[in-house]
Amino acid sequence: MKKILGAPKSIRELFTGVKYSIHYYQREYQWGRKQIDELIDDLTGEFMEYYSQDHERQEVEKYGHYFMGSVVLTEDENAIIDGQQRLTSLSLLLLYITKHLNDEHDKSEVLNLIYSQKYGKTTFNINVKERTQCLEAIISDKDFEPEGHPESVQNIWKRYGDIVNIMIDAIPEGSLPFFKDWLIDNVQFIKIVAQTEQDAHKIFVSMNDRGLSLTAAEMLKGFLLSEIAENEERQKANNFWKKKMLQLKSLGKEQESDCIKTWLRAQYADSIRERKKNAIPGDFDIIGTAFHKWVRERSSLIGLNKSADYTQFVQQEFVLFSDTYVKVLEYTNTLTEGFEYIFYNANRNFTLQPLILLAAIDKADTREVIDSKLRIVSCFLDQFISIRIFNYKTLDYSAMTYAMFMLAKKIRRKSPTELADILTAEINNMEFKIDGIEGFSLNGWTKRYMLHQLARLTHFVEKQSGKDTRFDVYVDRTIKNPYDIEHIWVDHYDRYETEFETEEEFQRTRNMMGDLVILPQDINRSLNDDEYFKKLEKYYGQNLLVASLNQSCYKNNPNFLRFMESKKLNFKNEPEFNKQTIKNRQQLYEQLARIIWDVNKIKEFII
Repeated sequence: MKKILGAPKSIRELFTGVKYSIHYYQREYQWGRKQIDELIDDLTGEFMEYYSQDHERQEVEKYGHYFMGSVVLTEDENAIIDGQQRLTSLSLLLLYITKHLNDEHDKSEVLNLIYSQKYGKTTFNINVKERTQCLEAIISDKDFEPEGHPESVQNIWKRYGDIVNIMIDAIPEGSLPFFKDWLIDNVQFIKIVAQTEQDAHKIFVSMNDRGLSLTAAEMLKGFLLSEIAENEERQKANNFWKKKMLQLKSLGKEQESDCIKTWLRAQYADSIRERKKNAIPGDFDIIGTAFHKWVRERSSLIGLNKSADYTQFVQQEFVLFSDTYVKVLEYTNTLTEGFEYIFYNANRNFTLQPLILLAAIDKADTREVIDSKLRIVSCFLDQFISIRIFNYKTLDYSAMTYAMFMLAKKIRRKSPTELADILTAEINNMEFKIDGIEGFSLNGWTKRYMLHQLARLTHFVEKQSGKDTRFDVYVDRTIKNPYDIEHIWVDHYDRYETEFETEEEFQRTRNMMGDLVILPQDINRSLNDDEYFKKLEKYYGQNLLVASLNQSCYKNNPNFLRFMESKKLNFKNEPEFNKQTIKNRQQLYEQLARIIWDVNKIKEFII
């Protein structure tokens, strides 16, 4: 192998005047919401240690640096052998930044790190042809349908949407230019350049295979086992640990690490870094980066004083919490009777749910008690999430971490009765209430939640009326014919202008939740620009919420009528659909929401 060249490089230096390629045999861009959450949380957390609203821009030069690891490139083609996930994600973050900067010079500075134009043709600095259409849509704020495109393209589109949502509350208002300066000049990589592609792969293998450093989970195991005096008990604990690690690894990349982090944070973390200048990392933060060191340094504080404590910690406590974590993942991915709320919360990308669920559990709990606590906490989270959504309040990781950590401490190891009382009070004391739905409408922010909320209403009405219903199908975007949000009013102002003074008012009304239902994609598209009376014919025979607009729904449908009357719901057929009708439907949806997200449901799961 020829001489290897390595040097520290800032993001500015890495992306200026260069085009990178990614060979066809490389894996797809696979980062998920979790990895983007953690990346932005790490970057903004580091930035906030130095930033002050009193600073001038030039003071950013004195801010501390942040190390992003190494990237491995070939010298001949600038092909990325290792580092694609991080570099692609940073490119998307830079795209967000340039679209939200006000100063044209600042915009231009960042754009040069993302793409260049020559003879009217756009070429991205990470130059992968299949990604171009998606990235151009992001730049120009155009719609893009990722379905049918390669996995990398679909993930790029989703992750950019995640970045938009996360960054809304990630840094203080007015600090974006400072963050931009810090990011492109103070965030650094080690750029490793091999003179041939063959050499680059040898470097990659040596870094990620032979001589690979122990993971934090492996180092934690080593410490825990070393403190168990009896050989037989040590071997037994080792077998328990290996079995659970194998199970967790089979569930996805880094799940073994995520499980341990969640368990330790939920049960033992006592502090968290505040998002302000010079804030000190707390237990929560340290566990996230080096939980093996944290356990070793805090062993006595978490009850590890003698050999028997370490034996119990591995053979009983770790087994219990890892088993529960696995169950939570199962309920997250599959709609399971009795644990539907866990699926509902995960469907809205509330990634802090496992932390809150595990915080409530005591290591002495029976499986029956654990299940009761999972239901109580997930029911609370469902109400908490919906109330925030209906009031246009963010749920993003960076904005919610501190509040959720404090809640985790409050409910830690409480009995089911105590737990339900605390969480009921949390809902009752929220600044916002479920009646925020009165003004809830479709926009760029609510689009990610609207399908879920409409599907919940639809599923509830059908279930209460004795109909076969599948919420998981309603929200599944991967099936062949997924459900779409349907505007009952078509987008033709001229048809409704007698009811409005301006087209802007028409659009606001048209996007109200009361004008929305869900339909299979093929039905939704077939309706096209049909007049309402033509749509009404096709609505009947679809899900019950949309079918209720048609008078035929109220004939020979005793279970639906019984449900409607028992709950005093204002369902009625609508032969015409006007401005007042939309308000009426909005009120109906509010009635349904108050039943679905009734705070008293939390206490129904006490055993």
